Amino acid sequence: MKKYIYLTIAPEALIGSMLPPEEFGCYMATGTKKSNKSQVIFFEIDFEQIKSLINVDYLNRKCVAKPDGSPKSSVYLSIYRVLENIPLSSLLDLYLTTDTGKVLQLKKGTYDPGKIGERKMFLYQELCPVSPQVASNLPPHEFLKILTDGSLQIRLPKLFFVDLKLGELAINPLSGSAEHLPYGNISHLRDCLEIIKTEEMKLMKTVQREYTGALLYRTIESGFYIGAVNDLIFYPYPTMAEIEKMNYEFFRAI
Repeated sequence: MKKYIYLTIAPEALIGSMLPPEEFGCYMATGTKKSNKSQVIFFEIDFEQIKSLINVDYLNRKCVAKPDGSPKSSVYLSIYRVLENIPLSSLLDLYLTTDTGKVLQLKKGTYDPGKIGERKMFLYQELCPVSPQVASNLPPHEFLKILTDGSLQIRLPKLFFVDLKLGELAINPLSGSAEHLPYGNISHLRDCLEIIKTEEMKLMKTVQREYTGALLYRTIESGFYIGAVNDLIFYPYPTMAEIEKMNYEFFRAI
């Protein structure tokens, strides 16, 4: 039976499993008896690229079928500084799981800064290894670079984050419509965006200090970004209409 390696986010962990991605996502979100409910975001990892970083003997001893022949669901291999220590090239597909166990697969895409359009401000939810929600006037590639290249006092070795919808607030923070933005802190968000817009050399402002562990999938704008300095990997997020066609169960669950 095949073994898989996964990198889960929030909490950050490297996990071995005999479950394929869709089954693994459902298991992690709902548990064996479907009594748990938690959103899960995870990557499939190329085993060949990380086998020198893990205890393969331990994996082979623990990740084995149960006496009744059913697959082993999870074997934790690492829970500390995982993203920092694995190569970006080992990341395969990204999977988003609802708290009811519905899983959406995202593949890598080509990042084109020219497709940003007229947006002048952005809202990013950092996911790993840190998790504040940050408003910024930097597009994704510049946001990643400044946080990982050492130009700031605080430097991250790598960063995984998602670009969230701002609607009209991306152009006009104070008077733009927020009608379709389901955020609970709209007034504070407007203030943060206006500070960035009006204060010279202000590149980013923290909106929330901690990730709550529940990402509103309908609020995702362009997609997910992961990397360091100029090495960026982009996972484009489909439109709602595209998700409805490609994965109706996931669409209904969000």
